[in-house]
Amino acid sequence: MKRFAIFMAGALMCTGAWADGGLDKGDTAWILTSTALVLFMTIPGLALFYGGLVRNKNVLSVLMQCFTLTGLMSILWLAVGYSLAFGEGNAFIGDFSKVLFASVSEGTLSGSIPESAFGLFQMTFAIITPALIVGGFAERMRFSAVLIFSSAWLLLVYAPVCHWVWGGGWLSQLGDRGVMDFAGGVVVHITAGVAAIVAAMVLGNRRGFPEQPMPPHNMTLTITGAGMLWVGWFGFNGGSALAANGDAAMAMLVTHVSASAGAFTWLMAEWIRFGKPSALGAVTGMVAGLGTITPASGFVGPGGALVIGIAAGVVCFVATNYIKRTLKIDDSLDVFPVHGVGGILGTLLTGIFASSALGVFSGQEDISISGQLTTQAIGVVVTIVYTGVVSWVLLKISGALVGNRVNDEEELEGLDLVLHNERGYDI
Repeated sequence: MKRFAIFMAGALMCTGAWADGGLDKGDTAWILTSTALVLFMTIPGLALFYGGLVRNKNVLSVLMQCFTLTGLMSILWLAVGYSLAFGEGNAFIGDFSKVLFASVSEGTLSGSIPESAFGLFQMTFAIITPALIVGGFAERMRFSAVLIFSSAWLLLVYAPVCHWVWGGGWLSQLGDRGVMDFAGGVVVHITAGVAAIVAAMVLGNRRGFPEQPMPPHNMTLTITGAGMLWVGWFGFNGGSALAANGDAAMAMLVTHVSASAGAFTWLMAEWIRFGKPSALGAVTGMVAGLGTITPASGFVGPGGALVIGIAAGVVCFVATNYIKRTLKIDDSLDVFPVHGVGGILGTLLTGIFASSALGVFSGQEDISISGQLTTQAIGVVVTIVYTGVVSWVLLKISGALVGNRVNDEEELEGLDLVLHNERGYDI
């Protein structure tokens, strides 16, 4: 079995810092900063991004879901999620050796940083992934069903897939170098995207979709949230190097390049097809560029990032229009065509553009494109199938327990008043 340091950096190989077991204050400071940036992505970033996209009668419900999931997922990660993902276990799931962060103290290290910092950094990823799924069922799912489904999903989908890729599981051992996923193309974006579209299909379309226009109620909120996501993504990808080093710097550089290319490409595609560019198109393209570069961010250079960002803008734009206009699936906030398709595309392109001169494989023999692309494809297919099946089962269970969807009258009135007895925005 390959000797991997079980790190966020997508199967980072052991380094001198790991072997020496010495605390590095610079690395620790960077991971603590990155942790704050990733948490900032969910609250307030994703909450505002999603909150501005829904209709004004449902804005509070989306903010409430993001905020509540932040707390609930944190508790579950502490209780058992971290152990299932990063406990030694077997090739498919971790054990219970780290329940309630057992054995994690101020003196225990993960490489050159405290394990408490590593576990907390991972916690922020476990928070944002279920929160991303909210966009698939926005404006129609009961709050109780959201909590039941998200809790089970974290433990039965996110934690196992995380273990497969980052916890020393079977996908990290596949082929010559395992599935290469530096910061979450498979673990975060594919799983969230697939779960979102499954939820959209199980719950059904919103009342009036697609005939009735459902424009965002406040693009100012959305653009504000998008800016927070862009900034926070530097911690998401740059922090995944788990050190303040050249890998982190390169990851941040390619992240910014891909986001810029994705935003501009989507904007131009929209301009050509519809005659006018929109702010919504620009920020959606930016998110597509960020999601697509995520798995590759530790393995590619700026040139590869530019190509990946352009590809993200084109492919995710086409996917979004196809799903909504042709298939007429109401993935309310385009989670699958942006995050899911972006994660798939980025994971596959990692196998093509990964350079042996960069990242954790620097100095090793050249990567076989065909061999690595096959490994990446296996990881993508397995994750899609597993996530889709388990998400469908969990939605059926939550539906049987509390009912997944509000009724027509409640949906018409809006979830803010119906579920929370509050108004999130003046009508």
